[in-house]
Amino acid sequence: MTDTSRPKPLPVVTEESRPFWEGCKRGVFLLQYCEACQRYQFYPRLYCMHCGADSLRWEQASGRGVIYSYTVIHQNKSPEFVNETPYNVAIVQLEEGPRLMSNIVGAAPGELRVDLPVTVVFDAVSDTISVPRFRPI
Repeated sequence: MTDTSRPKPLPVVTEESRPFWEGCKRGVFLLQYCEACQRYQFYPRLYCMHCGADSLRWEQASGRGVIYSYTVIHQNKSPEFVNETPYNVAIVQLEEGPRLMSNIVGAAPGELRVDLPVTVVFDAVSDTISVPRFRPI
């Protein structure tokens, strides 16, 4: 049998997202915070998605949240994922307000549920990228 696996694609680091990915590499979960409307946002942008201001700064976030929604993938024929099933894709509602898509680690598919409390962990997937994933608290 031929090995059809290949490395999973890595996130593309842009100038807007660079502080986020550098924080992840250091094990620090950062979010953009708008000084004008005092709200957090994710994904990184040049302007506040809530009020349009450009007064954004990076702040360390708690890294805690709850599962807002999730699915368990049982089949994936893409070479990058064919040997990884089953795996989950979750939307995490962060304490600070934003939601982000990630994976839940350290839990069997049957243990996942909406509103399950989770906390961030960092998965060093390459020498330069650590991906935030979440585990149940």
